[in-house]
Amino acid sequence: MNEAYLMDCMEYMKTLPDNAFDLAVVDPPYGDGCSQTVHAERERPGGTASAVGSTATKWNRFGQRFDRYKSPTGGVAWQGQVPCRTGGTWAEKYGKKIIAWDVAPKKEYFDELFRISRNQIIWGGNYFELPPTRCFLIWRKLTISDAFSMAMAEYAWTSFNSNAKVFEYAPQGKGDRFHPTQKPVALYAWTYKNYAKPGMKILDTHLGSGSSRIAAWDAGLDFVGTEIDETYFRLQEERFKKHIAQGNLFLPQEKVAEQIDLFNVALNE
Repeated sequence: MNEAYLMDCMEYMKTLPDNAFDLAVVDPPYGDGCSQTVHAERERPGGTASAVGSTATKWNRFGQRFDRYKSPTGGVAWQGQVPCRTGGTWAEKYGKKIIAWDVAPKKEYFDELFRISRNQIIWGGNYFELPPTRCFLIWRKLTISDAFSMAMAEYAWTSFNSNAKVFEYAPQGKGDRFHPTQKPVALYAWTYKNYAKPGMKILDTHLGSGSSRIAAWDAGLDFVGTEIDETYFRLQEERFKKHIAQGNLFLPQEKVAEQIDLFNVALNE
């Protein structure tokens, strides 16, 4: 089973019984995106209140470096005349509704996640109030130097009582990337190899680019993912369809063809 749903993960989890999944591997947003409204002078160096009115939407954790990943279909709308570094305002450049996806989930999300899954791996767990763990994961990004502005590593909290581990791998290349926090398939493949067993059912509440889904398919694991943003959902559907069309060591070709037919139907609905 390998399924993805275009829906709010909270709505999906509330329909599930306790321990419905063996393992949740999630990468929730941890910024505050559009959740706060603040004065322009405090948020943009050199900005003036007169340029944007009395308030301006707070920049997300990436500032404006990831403009190309903003989606027009989900997340939280940026309202007001927020200035754009390339001139004009965000509204003028991207339309009346600008989307900030980087809004951290509330406590209710984690309550549901722990209820419906037996074990959890939570990327960015250092940004949330989670219990202490001795089994944390570090993804060290091999191509990021200490002089670069981006993080050299990312942290994942886990519910496992075992030793901490480090995975070294380069970030997703620009040519294959359409999501701002897109992680390589190899990272999820390594995660499943170490923390999942055949027959397990895996959940990803923030599917994003679909790397977790592709790795689960390759590993022969049952998988369900949810994604609230329609644009990202469609892009990961296309990416997944392209991947399974290449064939898989675990499944016969007739099964692959059957899956492709199902995804063609889903994409046209």
